[in-house]
Amino acid sequence: MARPSIGRELSDVPFGEMITSMGLAIAEAQYAMDETSLRLAQMMGGEYEVPEVDPITGEITTVTKKSLVKFDGEEMSLIELGFTPTFYQFTESLIEIKVSISFTQSSEFERKSSTKTISAMAGGFLGMGMARARTTSVSARYANKFNYSAEGSSLMRTKILPTPAPAVLEERIRAIVERNKPAAADG
Repeated sequence: MARPSIGRELSDVPFGEMITSMGLAIAEAQYAMDETSLRLAQMMGGEYEVPEVDPITGEITTVTKKSLVKFDGEEMSLIELGFTPTFYQFTESLIEIKVSISFTQSSEFERKSSTKTISAMAGGFLGMGMARARTTSVSARYANKFNYSAEGSSLMRTKILPTPAPAVLEERIRAIVERNKPAAADG
């Protein structure tokens, strides 16, 4: 059996793949958070689009919905009332990996022997006699023990903080809100 090497075991840990995977996961998560915040901004602006599936044909269409609230008897968007959409951003990420690899090998040789002596005295036809018997048993045992253990743990930590909506986006949303406002009646 080939003996494992700690150096070889550590070099087999795919650190590069783990870092790449985490980077891609963060990028995908950031994209999803940005997309959600943009949809929220549209909804807060008073109108937003949602996909709808026709239950009969299965065709997907886009439907525009209004999202206005009544405030002081007037329909207004949340942005007109001063609300702003919240955006989130990954600000720091940490990958912590702990790997512990250990192996032990030991050889053991054990030899046991035992001696027994049996003495017997007997009387009989020819008189007293004595007999002795001595036996020795030997047993040998050889064991080669090999233990291998690998322990590992990983911790991936990331920090997400809210950030203000981009100023350009806020300006565009406000322009859309102003454009969609009904003209005030001249009095």
